[in-house]
Amino acid sequence: MTGSADGSVLRAECLYRFFHAGDEETLALRGVSLTLAPGELVAITGPSGSGKSTLLHCLAGLDEPNGGTVHLGEERLSRRPEPERAALRARGIGVLFQSDNLLGQLTVAGNLTVAQRLAGRDDPAARAALLDRLGLTHRARSRAVDLSGGEAQRAGLAVALANDPPVLLADEPTGEVDAAAGRRILDLIRAQTVAGLAALVVTHSEAVADASDRRLVLHDGRLVA
Repeated sequence: MTGSADGSVLRAECLYRFFHAGDEETLALRGVSLTLAPGELVAITGPSGSGKSTLLHCLAGLDEPNGGTVHLGEERLSRRPEPERAALRARGIGVLFQSDNLLGQLTVAGNLTVAQRLAGRDDPAARAALLDRLGLTHRARSRAVDLSGGEAQRAGLAVALANDPPVLLADEPTGEVDAAAGRRILDLIRAQTVAGLAALVVTHSEAVADASDRRLVLHDGRLVA
């Protein structure tokens, strides 16, 4: 997957997203534009309800914006059928949620195998190397439901990186773990950006924001900094 003409690997242009509940309309995103370049770690902060998770879902192609577009390299991700978005996402975007990143009854190794096969790939050597890098080799045959919180987040990160995507989108990756585990997860993400990964992290953590290359603040559906 190649980058776009401006050098970005992910580009969002004027995203709008609104939701209806009866007669009420909530504007979750109001004209959000951003770019993400290889090798950078970008943090998005803002109060709860400001639209951070909605933005991440639109950037990942898990949700469709009501206005605006998302491009992954030169490929348009938005305004496409879900099967096409899913195929692009499997090859080009790793997504790490705050929880529920794993199929609980599968082993850690099994989760990585599923992630690769969804992208049309099956590389046991790459899976083993990734587990080793994340300190999970000894847990490869453990079921996901038997992992500690920190192990589960690292295994979720392994799944997100299973296909060497150019982009990682992470929603509160350190929110469910203690400080030591959070620091390790952040260090692992930073190490991947040094190798060329473009990472965008939605967070409430000042430590994560301070460790980023760039900090964007989302307030009431708009980027304000």
